[in-house]
Amino acid sequence: MRLSRHSKKFDFRHWIIAAAVPFALVQSPNASADAASAVDAPSGTHEIKTLTATGVQVYACEYDAAHQLGWKFKSPLASLYDDRGQLTVHHFAGPTWRAGDGSAIKAKVAAQAPSPTPGAIPWLLLSVTAHSGTGLLSKVQYVRRIDTVGGTAPSTPCVKEHDKGESPYFARYVFLE
Repeated sequence: MRLSRHSKKFDFRHWIIAAAVPFALVQSPNASADAASAVDAPSGTHEIKTLTATGVQVYACEYDAAHQLGWKFKSPLASLYDDRGQLTVHHFAGPTWRAGDGSAIKAKVAAQAPSPTPGAIPWLLLSVTAHSGTGLLSKVQYVRRIDTVGGTAPSTPCVKEHDKGESPYFARYVFLE
């Protein structure tokens, strides 16, 4: 599920993923509440923007300490859309987010919780470690990744060192100051 750099709105594939989220979350409301509280930002923060992401989690086939090949997470590659379907932010390795206005942030994981959706990447609270530019992201101090669907390591075994694998995912990113 690659997104064109020129894509400004959701296409049909994105709506399919987005439509799946409410059904996945209905399965375990208590787990959703537990995951949400585990990745709450500190008191006194408030939301700047919530964006919907579609993209892939990129994995590489690497040897572990026991010299066994396995998928190792490398980076996200996603496009984040506002509530009108407008492409607003690109998300990539770092982890880094870069808005269309040139503002950007880099962050590190501060907390995580298993996703209440089976087979989905964890929910995260990330603490911003670096800012650049002015605009949408210039005052962001925390990022929450919630409502995740998909994105776990590929189900096919990796057999050749350095091979890449991608896993489609959906998430909501909440930017807080």
